[in-house]
Amino acid sequence: MRRDRKSYPGLQLTLLRQFPPASPYLVGVSGGRDSITLLHHLVELGYRKLVVCHLDHKLRARESRADARFVEKLAREYDLKAEMGVADVSALAAKEKISIETAARNARYRFFAEVARRRRCRTIFLGHHADDLAETFLINLFRGTGTAGLAAMREVTVHCVGKLDLKVVRPLLSIWREEIDEYVKAHNLKFREDATNRSLVPLRNRVRQKIIPLLEKHFGRPIRKSIWRAASLASEEEGFFEELLPPEFSPGTQLAIEPLRAMPVAVQRRMLHRWLRAGNIPGVSFDLVERVRALLDLANGVAKTNLPGRGHVRRRAGQIFIE
Repeated sequence: MRRDRKSYPGLQLTLLRQFPPASPYLVGVSGGRDSITLLHHLVELGYRKLVVCHLDHKLRARESRADARFVEKLAREYDLKAEMGVADVSALAAKEKISIETAARNARYRFFAEVARRRRCRTIFLGHHADDLAETFLINLFRGTGTAGLAAMREVTVHCVGKLDLKVVRPLLSIWREEIDEYVKAHNLKFREDATNRSLVPLRNRVRQKIIPLLEKHFGRPIRKSIWRAASLASEEEGFFEELLPPEFSPGTQLAIEPLRAMPVAVQRRMLHRWLRAGNIPGVSFDLVERVRALLDLANGVAKTNLPGRGHVRRRAGQIFIE
């Protein structure tokens, strides 16, 4: 494959300075323009120990298999190792009673964790970009999430998948979709077009194609950068608060009520959010955190609150615990 050594000037990815090219990394590649741009740019910068990771979600039959073949061939052309996986996302969504989007995300992270264990490499690059950040911020805002949810997509974060801590790096998070399109054109990159991106069934597509344009129409100006700025500030502030909190909780940890009651409300919420996530509780929302926080009030006659699924948080003998 021909290499154009002159990198397109629109991709100034200062985040990558933290990750030396000589070290091994995983990189998630769907075959779409975002991940193809990321992979090409990493190769251009001299990353030679990449492991290309691709999961076939079995959602588009022959098209999904064609995506996998395309990514595998590209990895060979770049002289990189490839890890290819398959997951029946529709079946997972039905079994776990969750959306297709959530099932796909969960399947990807399980796959990435499996590869990370096998390759003994705990850092993965993903191709999320600035538009993704703005869209995720709006989706979480409309869902009523707290600040942790608003800061959910960060440049560097650690995902606990089972017993494995996977460091997720998003170098393109300050790069807009238009810049990616220009990069693809400048380097004449081939990519796979996902026809489902035009569908209005997935919530993210509705936010991208309908809600944001409608908001821009009513405000009379582009708002994506303002949303991106708010999301970035939320991420930085959440990172600061996390530095002040204790280390991650172990599953099954009980919390003493009195020390929690003495903390500011903002710290209580963050502590409980982290505690619930450590207990593998799905869908930790602001409302759920507030219901658990109400248990800290010893005058409250209610000593139990339901969790998603069949679990509970219970207060007993000055402690709260998940059962």
